[in-house]
Formats: sequence, structure tokens, C-alpha cells
Amino acid sequence: MKQLPLPIVAPATARFDTFVAGANAAALQHLEQMDGGSTPVFLWGPSGSGKTHLLQAAAHQRQQRGERVGWFDPSARPPWSMEPGCALLLLDGCDAYDAAQQRSAFGLLVEAQSHGVAWVAAARVPPVDLAVREDLRTRLGWGPVFALHSLHEDQARAVLRRESDRRGIFLSDEVMDYLLTRFARDLSHLMALLDRLDGFALAEHRSVTVPLLKKMLVEQA
Repeated sequence: MKQLPLPIVAPATARFDTFVAGANAAALQHLEQMDGGSTPVFLWGPSGSGKTHLLQAAAHQRQQRGERVGWFDPSARPPWSMEPGCALLLLDGCDAYDAAQQRSAFGLLVEAQSHGVAWVAAARVPPVDLAVREDLRTRLGWGPVFALHSLHEDQARAVLRRESDRRGIFLSDEVMDYLLTRFARDLSHLMALLDRLDGFALAEHRSVTVPLLKKMLVEQA
């Protein structure tokens, strides 16, 4: 029987200063400087391009100031409502909303506008291409729209290095090359893979190597 590792490293908090901007510097700067007002923002890009990180960073920034934030994504079942005193609405995965969630999202945006509350929404496609009800699609595209791009290999490498250092894991260049040449540079996927690898190495009482990574992929397939 293998020992199950304890989660001794807490998940990293998504913040603006931990976001590797690359070609997404304009979106990062805009969100960092977003303060009050009801002008909406829409982020779109492929999976792993940083959309959820930026939304979580916006939530963290507001919560650090003692403000209330509303978060809604495809896992949240409607009806949705905005809490009194909410300062910012965050809507993630808008392209995956079902009909009931679309109705709730439209109601939230109407309420937010009437109370002067800003929102930031995100999806894999721009507002014009969203397969959602027309009134919601139109509102989501009211403000600035930023296209997010996946990181280049050197930038993805830097993110992996930073996160592995935070966890106290040594990733050799060989392991790093294996991860970045055999898997998509989708940061959400790479972070999940690193999390699995960390736990597997602890359970095996071994350091992280390419053979260990291959063993994990076979055993956890």
C-alpha cells in the first residue's frame, strides 16, 4: 500500500503580480488599474491563456481592500443573484453557460448596470462569436475586449520553474523539456500535471525525474 501524501503546499493565490503577461500586458494593465465605475471588460482566448487567473486576481485585489465580489461560472447553478454591496461581478466560462445560466447572467448584468457595478467576463471566443442569447451577447461586448494569447515556451518554462520552486520541487531541464515538448503549453493543464507529479513523487518517496513522470502517466492513465 502506498502512502497518500498530505497537501503540505497550499495552492498559489492568483494575483496580478504572479501573472506572466507576455503578449497579454495590455489586459493585465487595464485590470490592475480598474477601480470603481461600471465599465465592463471581456477577456477571450484559448484554454490556458490566463483568463481565469486574471479573474481570480481581480477578485483577490478587491477582497484585499475589503470589497465584495460575485463569482459565477458554469459550475454555479442558477438562479444567480448579486449580494448587497457587491463591488465587482466576475463571469467565467461564458461560452459554456446553459439557457438557465444565460438568463441569470443577463439579469445580473442588468442589475449591475443599475447599481453602477463593473463586471469582467471571460470565454474562449470573442463576444461576437458567443453562442448565447442575443441580449446577453450584446451586453458582454459593451466595453473593452481583450484577446489573450498562450505563452511562448520560454514564458511557460518560467511559470513552471517559479511554481516548482514554490513547492520545493527540483525540475531538471530534462523534465522541463519533456513537459513542454509533449504537452500543450496550456498553463492550467501544466499546473494540474505538476500538482499530480508533486503528489506522486511524495507517495513514491522519489525525486522528480523523467522515468518517474512516465511511470505516473502510465499508472494514472
